[in-house]
Order: sequence, then structure tokens, then C-alpha cells
Amino acid sequence: MKLNFKFNYPKSIRAYHNGQRLYDVNSEKLPSVTTILSATESEEKKASLERWKNRVGRKEADLISRQSLSRGSAMHDFLEKFILNQLNLDLLGDNSLEKQMADQIIENGLRNDLSEVYGVEATLYYPGKYAGAADLLGIYMGKETILDFKTGNKPRRDEWNDEYYLQLGAYSLAHDKVYGTNIKQGVILLCTKDLMFQRFIVDSERLKDCQQRFLEKVEQYYSMKLNSKFFN
Repeated sequence: MKLNFKFNYPKSIRAYHNGQRLYDVNSEKLPSVTTILSATESEEKKASLERWKNRVGRKEADLISRQSLSRGSAMHDFLEKFILNQLNLDLLGDNSLEKQMADQIIENGLRNDLSEVYGVEATLYYPGKYAGAADLLGIYMGKETILDFKTGNKPRRDEWNDEYYLQLGAYSLAHDKVYGTNIKQGVILLCTKDLMFQRFIVDSERLKDCQQRFLEKVEQYYSMKLNSKFFN
């Protein structure tokens, strides 16, 4: 695995305004990809989330969400250290669940398929529209690829991943816009808390569709912003 930081990814500052994540990139304050997706999610999805919270209880739902966030953050940290060759002996001896989950992704999804690394936790932005941080960019299975790492409480079906794929569409579109690339593949590498590994590959045609659908959500977001006090 070769480290090749061929693109000059910008530094950014993350901030929150009215509960929304913003990125300060090159003196532009831009909404995050996840902020746009959250603001434009369907009423059906909002209702489904409410039903789940009511079923498990608000306190339990909050606990599950916080545990998932913490687990995901720790797993990402292990993966970043592996990719950047920063795993020391202390970490190698770590037997935490998060380390075991990272190991599943490393052994099943990275070690034999990732040949070149462009960036890790790289800030990407589409000028005037949005910004975000991609977990990993590089050559994967022989193709320039945007990769995202995910955790889960249980295995996922492809049809449950639309929001994940829209994120890949957003990141690849921003990268193509700023750096003149033509990224044709997106990949989700996921491990459940029961240590089941899953890989979801978004091919060129599907990625283009995700890019277009995300741009539609960007337009919807800014239209809502013009007409709502919520965004002030």
C-alpha cells in the first residue's frame, strides 16, 4: 500500500449553527453533506425514525445512538492509524470491540485491495454548495475510489444504504469538480458489532445517479433555506 498524497486537500474548521454542521473552507462557510441529507430527508424516513424511538423508548434510543457514534469514532481511529502506518505495539495488543471491528475491515476489505492512498479523513468541498470529510480516497481494486467506513448493529441490505451512497456521490462529485478527476467507484466497508464484515460497491453508472440525486437535494436545501426561519 503506497501513500501518495497527490492532491492538496484543504484544512477546514467544523462548526455548528442552529444545530447544523458547517465547514469553514477557504473562507466559505458551507453546509456539510450530512446536514443537507438530514434537512431534505423524506417524511417517510422521519416517521420511521420516530416509530423506532417510540418503540424502544427515547432514553434507550439516545443511548443506542451515542454508543454507535462512540464505537464508530474509535473504529475509524484504528483504521486511520493502520492506513497511515501508525499502529504501534500498544494498539496491536488492544482487544477492544472497536479494534476487532477495524481488524475485520482491514483483513477483509483493505489489506489486499487498497494499493494507493490519496488521503484519509480528507476535507472535500464543492465551491459555493457543500463540504464534507471522506474517510479514504485512493486506488481500490485498481480504480480511483471514494471509500467510507461504517459500523452497524446488524447486517444491512443494499436497499437500506441509499443515504450512504448519496454521501459517496457527494464526495466524488466534489473531488471531480475541484481536482479535475473522474472518480467512477464508491465503496462502503462495514462491520457489525457482531464482527460481520460487509462490502458494498457502487459502480460508475450508479455513482453518477447518486451524484445527480445529491445535487437535487442541494438545490432543495438552498430553496428551503431561502424560505425558512430555521436556517437563519
